[in-house]
Amino acid sequence: MTVRSCPLSRREFSAALCSLPMAPMFGADECAQLPWNQPASVARVFVASPTVHWPKPDMNVERDRAEVEARMSEVARKHAQDVRFVGGELLRQDSEVEGWLKKHAQADAILIFPMTAPAGPLNALVNAAPAPMLYFHRPYAGHSWSGVGGWQQAGKRIAVIASSTLDDLDPYVPIFRTIHHLKTSKVLVVAASPKGRQELADAFTKQFGTQMKFFTYDDLKEVFESADARKAEKEAEALKRAALKVVEPKPQEITDALRFYLGVQSWLERERANAITLDCFPGLLAKKLPAYPCIAWSKLNDAGYYGVCEGDIQSTMTQMLITPYSGMPGFVTDPVFDTSRNEVIHAHCVSATKMKGIHGPSSPFILRNHLETAEGAVMQVLVPADETITCARFAGAKKFLISTGEVTGNVDSDRGCRTQFRTRVADAQKMLENYSSGLHRVIFYGDHVRAAERMGKMMGFQVVREG
Repeated sequence: MTVRSCPLSRREFSAALCSLPMAPMFGADECAQLPWNQPASVARVFVASPTVHWPKPDMNVERDRAEVEARMSEVARKHAQDVRFVGGELLRQDSEVEGWLKKHAQADAILIFPMTAPAGPLNALVNAAPAPMLYFHRPYAGHSWSGVGGWQQAGKRIAVIASSTLDDLDPYVPIFRTIHHLKTSKVLVVAASPKGRQELADAFTKQFGTQMKFFTYDDLKEVFESADARKAEKEAEALKRAALKVVEPKPQEITDALRFYLGVQSWLERERANAITLDCFPGLLAKKLPAYPCIAWSKLNDAGYYGVCEGDIQSTMTQMLITPYSGMPGFVTDPVFDTSRNEVIHAHCVSATKMKGIHGPSSPFILRNHLETAEGAVMQVLVPADETITCARFAGAKKFLISTGEVTGNVDSDRGCRTQFRTRVADAQKMLENYSSGLHRVIFYGDHVRAAERMGKMMGFQVVREG
């Protein structure tokens, strides 16, 4: 069976998130009001020349604007849970741009409707806009669509629609929401020091507005020790009952994993954050981590939050781009190539159980130890097969690598990591030869390539198809 991109509405996304085990962290009502769960604010604006030549000299610009506004009111009602459309003013002079942008300084995105040729203050608006832009060009509304490619090459964050129907705004509504989600999200980064990551974190903050805050292993130890040990024992018993079986982990290792999870829940609540990534291996090798984080990350990802291993900011941001758009958790993997079968095996010890959507059923899982160290407790998830997946990763804040594949089945191997599955890809040899930007990739169920390309245009990053 093939899964296509099926974006959730904000109501569906936040309702699913608030109904899952993560919800007690904030409570259902508060959860729905968290900044990253709020509707996006999109400022719409019309631009026209003081003197009209095209589409006809005697055009009634105000009447055309009123007609579009009437249709936009229908769009606003349809997407009221996801987007608040504000503005709607008509600008005809460059001198009006600065005041309009100041009035709508808090908007997450700008929706531009050109009306005439010449296009009035369009260039001034595009050059000064601080937010991502969507340029909606109706037939006979001038010729300025031909300049969009040049703006994009100049680094402007702008996408274009050329259509006679406002229904073509629909695929961009979850993109507006994703822009807002990234802009209002906060990531806790736990490592021995910020060295080597601060510059990357700053680049993502500049690009998307996402906050990054650094912590140490000592901070994490305090978080663990503050969690309720008895509650952790109850959570551990519930997890063991839900598992198909328990193989290697000792009871205390499972309890410690759940205590770690409870501590991180409280920590995210105090920090008003929705993501955490931990540079785990140095901490484990130095015996500075109180427990293995893998189960905590699985449970966070199941609930629409973000738990990412190895202090990987780029994979964290990859999840934070695709998950709010699609409702699909991400699975950070170490790919293993087998070009003789045109396959890539994806493997890691951290996988969500709700890979087909945080609103959907959980896959079965087995409780195992962490394979590379033969310690701790992790979940070996048996993911759905015969499904299309998207494989992606940010390579810095300005480049996004992406491909698709087909899950052909789970792999149970004593080599590699615990959750493993095979994927058939378009050209494994070509992907291998051109592989770059670190080992990790992030897997999402569904085909999200076209959505990523649209987001890249609007948010100002390059999307590159791998393989």
